[in-house]
Order: sequence, then structure tokens, then C-alpha cells
Amino acid sequence: MAIIKPFESLRPKPELAQQVASFPYDVLNSEEARAEANGNANSFLHITKSEIDLPKETDLYSDAIYHKAKENLEQFVQNGILFREEKPCYYIYQLIMNGRSQTGLICLSSVEDYFNTVIKKHEFTRPDKEKDRIDHMQTVKAQTGNVFMAYRDVMELNAIINGWKATQKPVYDFKASDNVQHTVWIIDREIVINSITELFNTKVPFTYIADGHHRAASAAKVSRQLPDNEEAKFFLTTIFPASQLTILDYNRLVKDLNDNSAEEFLGLLQDDFYVTLSSEPVKPSQPHEFGMYLEHQWYILTSRKGTWTEDPIGVLDVTILAKNILGKILDIKDQRTDKRIDFAGGIRGLQELEKRVNSGEMKAAFSLYPVTIEQLFSIADSGNVMPPKSTWFEPKLRDGLLTHLI
Repeated sequence: MAIIKPFESLRPKPELAQQVASFPYDVLNSEEARAEANGNANSFLHITKSEIDLPKETDLYSDAIYHKAKENLEQFVQNGILFREEKPCYYIYQLIMNGRSQTGLICLSSVEDYFNTVIKKHEFTRPDKEKDRIDHMQTVKAQTGNVFMAYRDVMELNAIINGWKATQKPVYDFKASDNVQHTVWIIDREIVINSITELFNTKVPFTYIADGHHRAASAAKVSRQLPDNEEAKFFLTTIFPASQLTILDYNRLVKDLNDNSAEEFLGLLQDDFYVTLSSEPVKPSQPHEFGMYLEHQWYILTSRKGTWTEDPIGVLDVTILAKNILGKILDIKDQRTDKRIDFAGGIRGLQELEKRVNSGEMKAAFSLYPVTIEQLFSIADSGNVMPPKSTWFEPKLRDGLLTHLI
């Protein structure tokens, strides 16, 4: 069963929350972070992307980057931008994007649960990305990034969280620059805190990492390096009931057709797909249906029966595409390393695919039906991992609203 606990967060004064809150460190590159934080001395990017305060030629993985982050965090505290909560609390975090709301619980999750697979994963991690977060965490002495997690709904937990939202005033409530509304409530009543802890420990057998595998893996490794640090035995998470979450599509673009002409490529597709012309952009409406944009024309590709398997991985559309088009026809074997393929999150829309193909940068694009949260659970439960770039979650949690000191 899942072990969680409340914590004494480091958080901004309410009137500064909107200035402090920032996109996760891995959403923006250095130049984008510089532009985002320009003119805002209170942006948490000064801590998570501290290279913005150093010369551009500074190595992104140098000690100077991490020490600058530590210096900036200490300065935020000294200047009263951030303060430490007086007692351990849970926090409710609601995000509203395009009229759709999702609400989760911000808490600490157990590192032991990560190691003993009570916390389930569905992605591989890269050692270089882990080392970056480990070095940042070790130097700054804080978990600045939130791990986005999910669990199967528990009626009693939903009732507690909905009841608290309905009867208490939020401590933060603002609309960010991307028009996402962020609202946070503090749960500081002991009896409610204890009830939530007990419900997770008795009614939630597993939690699932949705986004943030590198942050979780790094926190787990830091805990092993600091065996006497009690705070490091837990890491910062926001956990959402499954009913609150929607996974967006994660689409593919390819740079060439592997020496095939467009006509030859369309002919090769016929082995595994029914190919139909479309007069408008294709956003697949069901599993095993794909959109394809090639030479200013959209097509609907419908998988023929028998061209996929029913196991948790084989049934995924990202697997079908990888097997029957990317690998079989285009000879793209490893999507993680092959430079002939690129990815576009569904948040960018189908126009992004058209734009990049029309510009000549890419030769063809494929739109996919999104993975479901139950498919994610099923794959994690089976001990498998998804193909790379399978899931895209929106909206993104903001860094800086709640930080866990270790």
C-alpha cells in the first residue's frame, strides 16, 4: 500500500505566487528560460534553470550551475520571497485548462515505495539526465521539481478533497501566462491529514508515475547517498485520481521515406493499413486509426486486423506505428536515437505537423490516437515500459509553488 506523508513546504508569499511559479525545468531550454524569466527576478527558473544568471557559454552540467541555483534559493528565502511552512501539511492542487479541471494531492511519497514497486514506472531513464537532477538536488538540498503521479480513484479520498475545496479558501489562485488557472489549498487540520494518510495506506495499493521518471529516479538515488537524512527518504509528488486525467496524443514526424517515392510508400502501406484520402486534417477518433500528412495531403490509415497483438504493449498505437511503418518500411529501429524521426506533443495541434512538413524540414507526419490512463496502468502493472514519447500530459504542474527541503 502507498505510503505518503505531509511536509513543511517552502513556498512563496501569496501575493508573489504568480511571479514565482515556473514551468518545469525540462519543458524549456536555456534560451526559452531566459526569455520567460526576463524582467522577473522572482521567477523560480532562477533556481531550476540557474544558467540564465550565468554567461551563456557556461557548461550546463558544471558545478557553477548548481552552486548558482543554491545561492539563488538562499537569496529567495533571505528576501522573504519564499518561507517555510510552520507544520507538516497536505496541499490540494487544481489546474484548469481550456475549461477542463483536474485536481490532485501534493504530498511526499516514499522512496521505499519506489524501490519496492508500490510506485510503478512505465519509462526508462537516462543516466545523464538522472545525474543532472542528482547534482542539483545534492547541492541545493531541495527537491524543486514535482513528480506527476496517478492512482485508481478512491471514493473516500475524492470526497475529502472535494469537500475541502468547497468549504475552504485557497492560498494561491492565479492564471498563468499560458491561460492555465492554478489554485492551491492547504490541508492543515490534523484529523483530515491523518484520514488522507490512512486512506492511501489502506485503499491505494499502487501509485503510478505519469510524468517525471527522471525526477523520481534521482530522488531515489539521492536518498541512498544520504542514508541518515529522514527528509530524503521521501520525494515531492502530486498524485491525481485517474478520473481527473487525460493523456494527449504524441505525434511523429519523419525526415525521409527511406528512398521510396511517395507513390511507392503509399503502396507499401497497403500491406498493413487501409489507406483513405481525407479532405481535412486527421485527428484519429479511435484506436488503431492514424492520420498521415504527406505532400500536402492528409490520409486516414486504418490498421488491418491481425497486424497487432493484444498484449499491453502490442496493442498500443505507438507500437503499431513503430512496427508496421517506422521499422518495417522506413528502417527506423530505435526512436530514442535515430535522427530521422522527431516528435510533436498533441498540445501543438495538427497545424504543427502541417507546418513542419510544408516547410520541407520533415517529409511526412503521423497523428495518433492517445494512450489511455488505463493502458498506462496496465503496462506499468505488467512490468513493461512504453515506447519512447508515448504520453503527453497537459497542463504542466508549476515549479516553485511548493518545494521540499532535504
